[in-house]
Amino acid sequence: MFKTIMSKPTTNNITIKGATTIAILAALTGCQTLPSAEMKKPTSTVNSNPLTAAMPAIDRQGHIAYVEEQGSGSAKVSTLYSIRPDGSDRQRIDQITGYIYAPAWSADGQLLAYSKQAPREHPKIYIYDRSSKTRNLVVNAEGSNMSASFSPDGQYLLYSSTVGGNADIYKMRLSDGATEQLTTLPSTEVQPSYAADGKSFVYTSDKVRAGRPRIYRYHFATGKAVPVLSNGYVASPQLSVDGQRMAYLNGRKAAVMTLATGQVISLAETGLDEPARLSPSGNYAVYPTRFSKVSGQVHGQSVGRQKGGDLVIHSLLGNTSYAINSQNGGVVRSPIWGR
Repeated sequence: MFKTIMSKPTTNNITIKGATTIAILAALTGCQTLPSAEMKKPTSTVNSNPLTAAMPAIDRQGHIAYVEEQGSGSAKVSTLYSIRPDGSDRQRIDQITGYIYAPAWSADGQLLAYSKQAPREHPKIYIYDRSSKTRNLVVNAEGSNMSASFSPDGQYLLYSSTVGGNADIYKMRLSDGATEQLTTLPSTEVQPSYAADGKSFVYTSDKVRAGRPRIYRYHFATGKAVPVLSNGYVASPQLSVDGQRMAYLNGRKAAVMTLATGQVISLAETGLDEPARLSPSGNYAVYPTRFSKVSGQVHGQSVGRQKGGDLVIHSLLGNTSYAINSQNGGVVRSPIWGR
């Protein structure tokens, strides 16, 4: 089904690192907490739950993939889950003693790409097929292979890798594994994310100043990149399907920008250096928080507070939010909302 890409070891193996972790708790206001149980079959609550009833069908019937981490160091266990936006139908997709990074859905919501790193190994990219419930290793090049992004037609995969010694962006054809290196600068180019028309992608680079990332858009027609955001510390971009909004990390805050006007909605300091991610309609955003700071009632039942992280879902139109608890009180990371 998929071709696995491998290469010989290199002597200059640079690990791609995210932004420095911020030890500041998220400040959430006006939220409710929504519990859920693992491995439940889909139920009608996706359509009837009052917190999701106002969502367009493309959002409320979709799936949010995310990572939950427990433990630390060599004992860290990472679990990849999928869940509905009303908190139902939580499904475990993968688990490893080590790290799982940056899940990404295909446009049709059938495939999920993500990076997985076992102790003393480099991150490798896998693709999970929801229909067959199978996982395929697709990128095993020596180095850090991260931040996969499917093309809109599902035929190609963008990702960043240090296989050449420097963090650059690559494009792979999934049918045969043919790979093209798109960036060749001595700086760090990471976190590619396709535009819905397939003609361009946005990504993060520190080519102007090391350690000071900016966001760029690469156009396939010209092979050139132009800056999208260059002020402050900005990273981890994702474009909405209609191309009007961009979710990203803005300094310490998960944020969403309307590209035509430059208006920024700052959602929260997550305490994790994690960006926001947009729903399929582009009208909602999801982001993780380091510790649960909310309490409330759902269907008249008291939820209370819990240890661990939350997924927070925020309406960009109604300015309302609610939270979904982590499964086992772990640290929640990297949510991504697909169909």
